[in-house]
Amino acid sequence: MRSRSASTWARPALIGLVAFSLLTGLAGGLMRAGVPIIGWLPAAWVLPAASLHAALMVCGFLGTVIGIERAVALHASWAFTAPLASALGAVCLMAGQAWIGMLLMVLAGAVFVLVNVFIVGRQAARHTWLLLVSALAWLLGNVRFMHHGLANSTLLAWLGFLVLTIAAERLEMTRLMRVRPWSSPSLGACLALLLAGIVLAEWQDQAALLLWGLGLFALSGWLISFDIARHTIRADGLSRYMAACLLLGYAWLGVSGLCWVGMSLGMATRDAALHALGLGFIISMVMGHAPVILPAVARVKLHFDMRFYLPLALLHTSIFIRLVMGHNDAAWLVTGSTLNAIAILVFALTVISAAWSWRQCHP
Repeated sequence: MRSRSASTWARPALIGLVAFSLLTGLAGGLMRAGVPIIGWLPAAWVLPAASLHAALMVCGFLGTVIGIERAVALHASWAFTAPLASALGAVCLMAGQAWIGMLLMVLAGAVFVLVNVFIVGRQAARHTWLLLVSALAWLLGNVRFMHHGLANSTLLAWLGFLVLTIAAERLEMTRLMRVRPWSSPSLGACLALLLAGIVLAEWQDQAALLLWGLGLFALSGWLISFDIARHTIRADGLSRYMAACLLLGYAWLGVSGLCWVGMSLGMATRDAALHALGLGFIISMVMGHAPVILPAVARVKLHFDMRFYLPLALLHTSIFIRLVMGHNDAAWLVTGSTLNAIAILVFALTVISAAWSWRQCHP
């Protein structure tokens, strides 16, 4: 059965569930950063959201979005089981049904692996194999979540899923560029460090953090050196905007790598390590790819213009405030974290307004 028949019910439901995970995850993140949101929002909702912040953002939000994109690419209705399970898993976690929520997350990861197996069967290329590896990392992270909770081993597997997914997407784009001799071996070395960190995290936490951090830093250098973004930054319009998102993200990826190395050495860089990666790199990638992916996934066409630069500038300014000025200052940490959330919400409003503008121009 083709995905068209399933999308009539799956996509609208999933959009609502994605919004739930995003808004709940943002509220939990603000609570963790010390923003006094209890009073504005009910404590019965905010407190569990704070403890589940990583699960909501990685699995409930980003995992569901990526699952939808992959289901659409496969053109198979059963593939929507993965994003539906991850989205419902987030709802169950928030409802206090932890065991059911975790089982749904594992189901989502298992189906997502199967989806990527089918994609590799259709197109066996380096980037599709890497997408399969990223899917396995998500499944591993969900299994670890069930057994260990939000331990470092779980976080590394989850973040590995996102980092490897992005690396695979950018690897696909390098086919448009001239092949350079050291491109493949150097990428292989980066991926080996990342995968070693993910695997080793089950037994040797400090060594895993060191390898993971070195892998992120090396991958940052690889992407800056070999990605097409360093050429398209000189273009105009959407191409230039995407390149700006990518290059800024790659810079934060390198910062994150150094902070993870610092964590392995006992330095107080955990917040910077997590959010330079999660916000600076991953959310910047989301902002960069959304104008291209949304029309295919959500069947929403966007009118691109300079308005997209506002949330991008706000995001990266707020990350600097949070990680640099807020490192030893709780007030600046609260300010930066609040602006982080505002930047993401402004981006969502920008997308909505761009969709409305396109409809006005194409009645």
